[in-house]
Amino acid sequence: MEYTIRPAVESDWPEIKQIYKAGMASGLATFETKAPSYELWSDSETSHCRLVIESATQIRGFCKLSLVSKRTVYSGVGEVSIYVDPIYSGEGIGHKLMQALIQASEQQGFWTLEAKIFPENEASIRLHKKNGFREVGIRERIGKRNGVWRDNVLLERRSKVNGTH
Repeated sequence: MEYTIRPAVESDWPEIKQIYKAGMASGLATFETKAPSYELWSDSETSHCRLVIESATQIRGFCKLSLVSKRTVYSGVGEVSIYVDPIYSGEGIGHKLMQALIQASEQQGFWTLEAKIFPENEASIRLHKKNGFREVGIRERIGKRNGVWRDNVLLERRSKVNGTH
């Protein structure tokens, strides 16, 4: 199957939201239990780092960066969110998206990418490690989802282009 990666636009939101809802329903992807509005999802500070992957004019996955902090010292540190339609899981879509996101992030001057992943989401941890992320540690009982305390694996990837001096 042939895929196209392009910047996400507002008209993509209904399909992105459905993929996001599938991630929420899995219990493996996010602490959130309700999909945000497009306005909340579309963080303007990282608008160049919101991508979708499509085939046959249908969105199969999306990714985006969010700033980890408003503080200037962390202006080049972004948190990765990446979601693939579960029907297309295992087809390499996540890897293609991640490669495109890394490239876009470096073009925008990011020097560190981080991801916070539930330990049970082994596929996502593998995807991140395959793309140069390393495990930094476990954030124990960092937040509740449906009343249950959950851990996060913290992974990071340092750019080989930015922040090297």
